[in-house]
Amino acid sequence: MFYSFFKIGAFTIGGGYAMIPLIEKEVVDKKQWVSREDFLDMLALAQSAPGPIAINTAVFVGYKMAGIPGMIFTVLGSVLPSFLIILIVAAFFAGIKDNQGVERAFKGIRPAVVALIAAPVIRLGQSAKINRKTIIIPIAAAALVAFLKITAVYIILAAAVLGILYGKLQEKQKEGK
Repeated sequence: MFYSFFKIGAFTIGGGYAMIPLIEKEVVDKKQWVSREDFLDMLALAQSAPGPIAINTAVFVGYKMAGIPGMIFTVLGSVLPSFLIILIVAAFFAGIKDNQGVERAFKGIRPAVVALIAAPVIRLGQSAKINRKTIIIPIAAAALVAFLKITAVYIILAAAVLGILYGKLQEKQKEGK
């Protein structure tokens, strides 16, 4: 588990969201440690919990696989590459920060990072069973954040309350039949 997360952490540029498709491919498709549905649930929890999403996902996967030792190894595997890379970069960055080649490389990396973030969003939308009827929910949430500057915390809380109310309504309808 340490090696899997170390490998993902070492070869991902763009932060936690860019790591999600690689984590999914490794733990769901290749290793089959968790089902796609469980991964989606873990990802929802990881996103709503405080802290970086990739670390939170590593915590959930590691704990599910091997309890606290698994959690420690997946988190260390996920964090250690970034720590080592930042340590090395910090030692040399002062001398190369104004280099045109370095600036161009970072500008070239940006579109790839956007694509890496967009890919899991699309895949998660498909596995979350979003259809014509439910597409309004993510669109409304995105609009509330983008245009009305409503904090994501309030949207998550409202979605949780509405989900609970909807579940209770469904239960009452079943009882009435």
